[in-house]
Amino acid sequence: MMDKLAFRAKRVSPVCVGLDIQTDFLPKVIAQKDKSIGEKLFEFNKRIIDATANHAACFKIQIACYEALGLDGMTAFFNTLKYLKKIDAIAISDIKRGDISSTAQMYAKGHFTGDFETDIITVNAYMGEDAVSPYYPYLEQGKGMFILVKTSNKKSGDLQDRILDNGETVYMQMARLVDKWGQAFIGESGFSSIGAVVGLTYVDEFIKIKKLMKNTFFLIPGYGAQGGTAQDIGKLFSDGICGVVNSSRGIICAHMGKTDGDDFDIYINEAVVSMQESIKKCL
Repeated sequence: MMDKLAFRAKRVSPVCVGLDIQTDFLPKVIAQKDKSIGEKLFEFNKRIIDATANHAACFKIQIACYEALGLDGMTAFFNTLKYLKKIDAIAISDIKRGDISSTAQMYAKGHFTGDFETDIITVNAYMGEDAVSPYYPYLEQGKGMFILVKTSNKKSGDLQDRILDNGETVYMQMARLVDKWGQAFIGESGFSSIGAVVGLTYVDEFIKIKKLMKNTFFLIPGYGAQGGTAQDIGKLFSDGICGVVNSSRGIICAHMGKTDGDDFDIYINEAVVSMQESIKKCL
């Protein structure tokens, strides 16, 4: 699956559309319908997907946005994954699981099979390889995972920038571990099925990480509102596209303040095309 994602990022664009939906994002044309909240969310997601699929490499679905709405929300989560599979779009479920042993095995089963089956998941591996290895059997079947290495939030340095006894930061040690774990799963693209999450908000740190992780494909948050720019992407992709760049509100909220009518997807399409072109100019 990471081979497929790397190919699409190069052929189409490295844009990842984040479906981090909240009820406040719904235009009135959908919000006022006599439907359940789950049906409304899925209708909104479907319209977003249809408006952006030709300009994006993949879609990232933040599960918290759906869990917070209970069964209705999880029905929308299920239907969104089902629709992405139907149109052969790549789905990243942003679940950030971080448990071990039999619990991690259940998370793997729950998100790589059954109702919530997805293509790629996010994982927090700060409990070590025990939090990663239960997913290995599914990687051998073509699934993928992105492991948190250097995150985009302002306080990530509270832990990740700490200096170890060997003089290296915690995030660089994590990068070494992820690179090591991924060596057994390198595909035809040259990238491993085990990728890394590194924020665009720390470009200098990202460049250091990239030099170390030569077989790693990246999921890159932090574009737009958090401060990351197309110029930053140009620096990171100077020798080739090696990741996908996530944008959530910058795309899915593009209609807000402009329309509440049935033409809302026009503004969403314009937003993804603008991001695609901005990055293209800097490559």
